[in-house]
Amino acid sequence: MAKIVVTGGLGYIGSHTVVELIANKHEVVIIDNLSNSEISVLDGINSISGIKPVFEEIDICDKDSLSSVFAKHMDIQAVIHFAAYKAVGESVEDSLLYYKNNVVGMINILECMKKYNVPHLIFSSSCTVYGQPEKLPVTEEAPIQKAMSPYGNTKQICEEIISDAIHSYHSFSTILLRYFNPIGAHPSGLIGELPKGVPSNLVPFITQTAAGIRKKLLVFGDDYNTPDGSAIRDYIYVVDLAHAHVIATNRLLKQSNTQECEIFNLGTGKGVSVLEMISTFEKSTGKKIPYTIVDRRAGDIEQVWADTQSANKELGWKAGTSLQDVLASAWKWEKRIRQL
Repeated sequence: MAKIVVTGGLGYIGSHTVVELIANKHEVVIIDNLSNSEISVLDGINSISGIKPVFEEIDICDKDSLSSVFAKHMDIQAVIHFAAYKAVGESVEDSLLYYKNNVVGMINILECMKKYNVPHLIFSSSCTVYGQPEKLPVTEEAPIQKAMSPYGNTKQICEEIISDAIHSYHSFSTILLRYFNPIGAHPSGLIGELPKGVPSNLVPFITQTAAGIRKKLLVFGDDYNTPDGSAIRDYIYVVDLAHAHVIATNRLLKQSNTQECEIFNLGTGKGVSVLEMISTFEKSTGKKIPYTIVDRRAGDIEQVWADTQSANKELGWKAGTSLQDVLASAWKWEKRIRQL
């Protein structure tokens, strides 16, 4: 057992990871400012795991408050850092907001880790660091392209900051997890993706349309160079993704006094188009999804999916949940929160 800080631990991926950490006997301290999450998620975690983790309502950009949490929990052994703004479109509209939150927050985390001798970091990175890859599937060795959005650029910058920090922090080791497009919800239906306002991600937009919250789904572009003209992504089940974070955490905890930065892609290794996602959701749930084609969205890339061989081999991890089951879990979550 180890004490793990999870920033953004009441968010979508963070909450599922907290559940899996608790299942693996770790003690969790959640840091979250509730800017894109709800305090009720804590009850969902408790209902699933039987444990309500420590919760600190802190903004990671407030360095003094962040430092006070590390001072209170002097036995922290690792940090899993999720807390960041993540909407591509919003980052284009308000780039400074993203640079301030995502980059300054990352620096504050690293400075607190160094000050309080916390040796291990798992960073929530993204396939956006690859931009539009020259070759598919994309491997960890693929050249980093110019970011297509300020959001993607903040992930690139944070990776560079972490890599540089290793050389000035002699007992520091880190794993950068570049994951693709997380979807779905916990099988219990007690936690899931709960965006505030209009969803920027595809699946919650689909489920909200199925629930009648949205009149129709907007498909951003049908003129891409793909088989059906819609953009292609690698959609990974959030619980499979959470498992990978636990495996990565345990891998770091076995290390000591190392200056190492490992990078792993987390995806399914298969690309699925937007129109294919709509069709699969309809087949798995029986719900018809009205949609309309609109212009491409600024910052979006055409297609990307992962080469996952490194994670499969080195971490012993593989995404194994079928797309139909994943979409059914998302619909189960949507029905519960809408009381359908």
